[in-house]
Amino acid sequence: MLPLEAIELGAFRQRHGGDTFWCGILLDRCGLRLTIKLYTDRVCHFAHHPGPDGHLQVCGRRARGISRVDHLYVKAAAAAWLHHRCEHADFEFARPEGAPIGSVVDIQLPHRGRRLRVHLDQAVPPVWDGPSEPVLGLSVPADRGTLIQRWYVHRIRLDSQGTARRVRIGTEAFVRPTEWFALDDCEMTERGLSTGALERVVRACSKPG
Repeated sequence: MLPLEAIELGAFRQRHGGDTFWCGILLDRCGLRLTIKLYTDRVCHFAHHPGPDGHLQVCGRRARGISRVDHLYVKAAAAAWLHHRCEHADFEFARPEGAPIGSVVDIQLPHRGRRLRVHLDQAVPPVWDGPSEPVLGLSVPADRGTLIQRWYVHRIRLDSQGTARRVRIGTEAFVRPTEWFALDDCEMTERGLSTGALERVVRACSKPG
């Protein structure tokens, strides 16, 4: 982390004299090179390296605000959740057809032979009969036909709690309100991702007539 005070910045520069710094694309930034700005009358900070014309370059990030890095919060929360269940997972910020980084998070569970695809926005349409089980963000629609045919879809939302973001998983069914659960209250089963509402939905939809 870059020191904010000038008195500490000299030691930081000495430790990292051979390093370069870049505007991180996983943080929804532009990927351009950064330079260090030293001040004695304000906090020190990174700034974009001057371009060929000598002018500072403008960051091309798509969005501002904490939600722009929700894909990182999803990965961290899912990794901790699975670790507590002695499950290993591989994560990928996939970019189907050039979608923006962070639109989807792929979670592969090799031991179970299952995969979840978390859709945090509408950039990548969910594939219902593909190799991944879709988990939809709040802005991603699930039409009436999908809910009738599949009985339910899982949803994800991230709630701000102080400086952190907490993951909650919901189960939405046809003509039923979405029921929400903490991630720690969910499980991976042979059916896939499971919440406290799932069995009730399956039982109701399985009744004859």
